[in-house]
Amino acid sequence: MMLRKYLHILFFSFILLLLLAQTSCEKFSGDQTVPAYMKIDSIRLITEYSTQGSANNAITDAWVNIDGQLIGVFQLPATFPILQQGTHTLLVQPGVEKDGIAATRVAYPFYESITKTVDLSPDKTLNVGILTTTYLSKTVFIWKEDFDNAAITLDTTAASTTGIGQTPTGSPLTLEGIHSGIVELDTVGATLACASQAYFAIPSSSGAYLEMNFNMNANMVVGTDLYDINKTLITAAPIETLNSTNNKWKKIYIDLTTALTAYPGEKFFKIYFYFENTTGQKYQILLDNIKVLSF
Repeated sequence: MMLRKYLHILFFSFILLLLLAQTSCEKFSGDQTVPAYMKIDSIRLITEYSTQGSANNAITDAWVNIDGQLIGVFQLPATFPILQQGTHTLLVQPGVEKDGIAATRVAYPFYESITKTVDLSPDKTLNVGILTTTYLSKTVFIWKEDFDNAAITLDTTAASTTGIGQTPTGSPLTLEGIHSGIVELDTVGATLACASQAYFAIPSSSGAYLEMNFNMNANMVVGTDLYDINKTLITAAPIETLNSTNNKWKKIYIDLTTALTAYPGEKFFKIYFYFENTTGQKYQILLDNIKVLSF
């Protein structure tokens, strides 16, 4: 009797194991999804210099959409999997580091998205190479300063002890074009305090960005002077401190939107730059390709 009981238990245990094995096989049976791959080397900006200024850029990322669905943000150059095959619509948005911070990557709102029809094959890499973009046609260039003209659209203020000049023609300090802007401060208390000459109307319903190239061994403050309808100064609002670049040119995209909407009654703004020499060592600030953009 006892033997029969054990045989009964063994039989049902065997059946249970068979059922579990069958369920496991069914769970993992069938064709596995094999991804296609895509490779993007870089994204290049093309501009109409007379109206849009330099094509110098710092596009770091590709925001990749397939058939309208975002599949990821990829630091360039990048090779990445796509769980699609066949013909699809690829849309790539150029991405930058907002405010120069690697952790705040954004699809830059003023660059045109790139759209292509692509054919994807499982386990094969589609190399789209170097993509090109432009500024969106609705982009408004509120301010452009490339320091190539005789007149510079930056004015020093009463607080400044030094002026802003231009690098000599052919100087190795120049980033591109004929000149870059240059400031040198080598005594304690020497101060750069300058702002755009023009009063710019604050965009009513869209954001704004400041783009610029800089090369310096100083830590310079960038901010906005905000004015009321009568162009009376409301406040000077610092936005960001640009750190020393150790004699290398860098490009930055600074979001002005919050600063330009922070105070009631503001109607106009200027961009300002400020640095004070507190050590007596020699500081050099180089600037180029300043742009303020909106829609």
